[in-house]
Amino acid sequence: MSDWDFLRVERDGRVLTVHFDSGSEVNSLSNALMRELTSLAREIQDDSELSCVILTGRADTFTAGMDLRDPELAALKRLTVAEKRTLLKLGPAMCSAWEAIEAVTVVAIEGMCIGGGMALAVSCDWRVASQEATLYVPELKLGMNMSWQSVPRFVNLIGPAKTKQLLLLAERIPADTGLDWGLVDYLAEPGEALARAKVLGKQLAAMPPVPLRMAKRAINASANALNDATSFMDADQFLLAQGMEDAVEGARAFFEQREPEFRGD
Repeated sequence: MSDWDFLRVERDGRVLTVHFDSGSEVNSLSNALMRELTSLAREIQDDSELSCVILTGRADTFTAGMDLRDPELAALKRLTVAEKRTLLKLGPAMCSAWEAIEAVTVVAIEGMCIGGGMALAVSCDWRVASQEATLYVPELKLGMNMSWQSVPRFVNLIGPAKTKQLLLLAERIPADTGLDWGLVDYLAEPGEALARAKVLGKQLAAMPPVPLRMAKRAINASANALNDATSFMDADQFLLAQGMEDAVEGARAFFEQREPEFRGD
C-alpha cells in the first residue's frame, strides 16, 4: 500500500484496520486527510482478499468533522464558481469511495463524531460506538445545509422523521440514543469501540468472502437506488448557503462560542 501522512494501516488476514489522525486538536477532516482517505478507499477496491475494513479515528475522538480553518476552505471566496465546485467534490468523493468498498466496512467511534464525520460514518456499513460517544450534525446551526450526499443515507438508516430531528434541531445525540434510532449498530464500553469492531471483523473474515461481497452489494443496491438522484445537487446548495450572511454569522458565532442570530439573508 501507499505511504500516508495522516493514516496508519494494519492488516490481520482478511481484516484491514485504518486509523486516521489529521494532527488537529479535534481530529478535523482537512482536505489533505480527505484526499488520503479517498485514495485509500479506491486502493482497497483492488484488494480481493479483504472481508472487512475497520475505520477509526483517534483513541479519544473520531472526528469533529470538516476543518473550518482549512486554508483551502478559507480560500473558497477567492475562487471562481467552477473552482469552488471542484473543491467541494472532496467530501462527497470520499464518502462515495468508502461506500463503494466491496468488503464490509465498520466504523469504530470514540468521543465526538460530528458533521462530516457523521457523513463518513453513514457511508460505511456498520457503526460501533463507545457508550460515551456523541453524534452531532450542527451544519444548520452554522448556516449550511448538510451535504456530501449524506441526507439519503441518514433517511435509509433512521427514516425521515428522525433525520429531521438530527439535522433540523442540530442537537447532540448520545450513543445509546443513536443505537435506539439505528445510527449506531453496536455499543461498546468506553475505550473499547475498536476492540468490538475487530470482533465483528473476525466474524466477517470467517464467512465465505465472495458471497459476503455479493450479499452486501445486493443490499446496498436495494437501499441506495435513489440516493444519487435525490442528493446530486447538495454541493451546489452548499455554495448557495455559503454565500448568505447567515453562513457568515453561523461561522462567527461558532468561533466566538455564542448563539447565532440568523436573519434569513
